[in-house]
Amino acid sequence: MKNKYIRTGLAALIGAVSLGLAAPYANAAATIIIINNDGAGEGFNDPTPAAPVGGNTGTTIGQQRLIAFQAAANVWGATLTSTVPIQIRSAFNPLTCNATGAVLGSAGAIWVDVDFPGAARAGTLFAGAVVNKVVGSDQDTLPEINAQFNSNLGNVGCLTGVPFYYGLDNNHGTAIDLFTVLLHEFGHGLGFQTYTNSQSGAFLAGFPAIWDHYLKDQSLNLTSIQMTQAQRAAMALNNGRLVWTGANVTTALPGVLNLGVPQLSVAGPASGTTAGVYAVGTGAFGTLTSPGVTSDIMPIVIDPVPPPGSPVGTAPGQGCLPFTATNTLAVRGNIALIDRGTCAFTLKAKNAQDAGAVGVIIANNAAGAPPPGMGGVDPTITIPVALITQGDANLIRGALARRSRTKSGVSGTLNVNTTRYAGADSFGFALMYAPQPFAAGSSVSHFDVSATRNQLMEPAINADLTHSVITPEDLTFELLKDVGW
Repeated sequence: MKNKYIRTGLAALIGAVSLGLAAPYANAAATIIIINNDGAGEGFNDPTPAAPVGGNTGTTIGQQRLIAFQAAANVWGATLTSTVPIQIRSAFNPLTCNATGAVLGSAGAIWVDVDFPGAARAGTLFAGAVVNKVVGSDQDTLPEINAQFNSNLGNVGCLTGVPFYYGLDNNHGTAIDLFTVLLHEFGHGLGFQTYTNSQSGAFLAGFPAIWDHYLKDQSLNLTSIQMTQAQRAAMALNNGRLVWTGANVTTALPGVLNLGVPQLSVAGPASGTTAGVYAVGTGAFGTLTSPGVTSDIMPIVIDPVPPPGSPVGTAPGQGCLPFTATNTLAVRGNIALIDRGTCAFTLKAKNAQDAGAVGVIIANNAAGAPPPGMGGVDPTITIPVALITQGDANLIRGALARRSRTKSGVSGTLNVNTTRYAGADSFGFALMYAPQPFAAGSSVSHFDVSATRNQLMEPAINADLTHSVITPEDLTFELLKDVGW
């Protein structure tokens, strides 16, 4: 008996209409058809005049959008192999956004299937486009992919002043490169997504996705299909432990990602259960190196609480003012532990450096993982600076309770692990995005943000991405090969 299930809009990048068919674009390996799902005067049909830009010859906004879609489809069409045309139902609509951030687009498989002729795994869901490829004929009257993109981008109140760039040459400057966003979203629809509910852990209609065969929680040493529903839900929050084990990605990874992972290692007789390696966020200052620096971790919260009415920035532990004699004594020759908040990261780090610290750890002031990066630039900061999660900082502080005025008995090392690939675990498996809290539309169905070089299928766009979906620039097609391509 044939089973079929409908699902739309499953994955997003971080930020009743009449139908018309664009002309099919035949490529070397597959034909991809863009279905115009916009109404009159909007989206692809927007008549607003526009000057040709970056190889895009369209003379209206609508024409330029369609040309960009067709160009991105050509990239995927030249990469994939299928005798069955792939249809992408596409539209521009107002999506979630504010003045400083936006959902750029979302896309997903419209239908998925299980136990079709030639299926690589029994009882497992595959994207419709993969199903058609394997069977060799169209198995559903519906298109294979649904995609929508933010029509308000760049307008006031929606990532104000940062519009889509419609050129095809990647010369987008400070604008958002639509071509890159399209490649990303089309990738989701082609199968770069799970059909399991990652927040609840429930399989769609009781069947695992092909995704579940390759997702593994290293802390449990279990793949998703081996887990209980509750374990799958917890897996989606296990930052730094959720990996992809597919052979194609694992084999190609060393030729794509860079060696070198910034980290904090904690040791020492007083560290107890806090001993281990911690993920860190870094910035454009205070670069971590190898072998790095090692010293005791010392907090600067030993000053008394300032009296009411004190100027902003004098809160204990935040390091926003030149260090007192007591705090200088504590951090001199040590790694200073400073709370995030009130003032710039660079100011905190410079004050600690001026007090004689050999490194700085900044504790995030909100729950969540992984630790974010740090903004700011200061070329005069010469000591390593890293940000850790609030939870990790609380663990380390618990061990620091037995410190003296100048030593804590808890040793920290800020360095770069040159034996690990950025975006992979210590076993060489690609890390998948599993932040805390759960990010609907992003968690699990993306590569982790720690990947360097940056990858197309990370949850947020990076300005240095190329228009490639294959190695050596990118691992996207390798993962799609793992799931049936």
